[in-house]
Parts: sequence; structure tokens; C-alpha cells
Amino acid sequence: MGKIQLCIQNLANRVIESEDPARKVIELIHENGIDWMHACGKKGRCTTCKMSILAGQENLSPESEREKAFKAQQRLLPHERLACQAQLLQGTLVVCVAEQNKFPHLSYTD
Repeated sequence: MGKIQLCIQNLANRVIESEDPARKVIELIHENGIDWMHACGKKGRCTTCKMSILAGQENLSPESEREKAFKAQQRLLPHERLACQAQLLQGTLVVCVAEQNKFPHLSYTD
């Protein structure tokens, strides 16, 4: 199995690499000491962990039923996924923190 890579563009292009594919994106983020909002405790009940996909959407697991429901309610845009639901299966994923879900104590880059 190959290495997976997650790049968070608006956190100074922070790169996370793992040899363990099929992990939820939020697990990779939190295990690497990065604060990422998740108001419902990573259960897919809200959209506070949403990430905007800039590249690599094809490397993610299919949308969960919860993500489909949020898209139907227009609470998720076509280029957005929930970090607590999406698994990075292979390759590279480039994301940014959604504007409305940024923490005030972190410095974000453009």
C-alpha cells in the first residue's frame, strides 16, 4: 500500500502523511496536533468539520448518507465534505478550512 498525503492549504500548506489509508480525514488531522472544529463529536450530525476540497476529491470514500442529506439541504456545496465522514483512501488530498469553521486562535493563510 502506498502513502497517503493530506495538505491543508490555508494552514500554511501543512502536510500530513500516513502509511495507513482508509482513515477518516479528521483522525489524521487531530492525530497530528491540528485543531479542527467538530461540534457534534465526529458523528456527522453537524457541518462544523466541513472542508473545502481543492484537489484529490477522487481519492476520498463515497459520500456518506449524512453528507448526501446535508448536500440536499444545501448545507454542503459540491466541493465540500465532512472531515468526520470522508476517508482518504489513496493519493493526495488538498483542502482548506471552510471560512465559517475557522478557529479564532489559529492563524490562517490565503
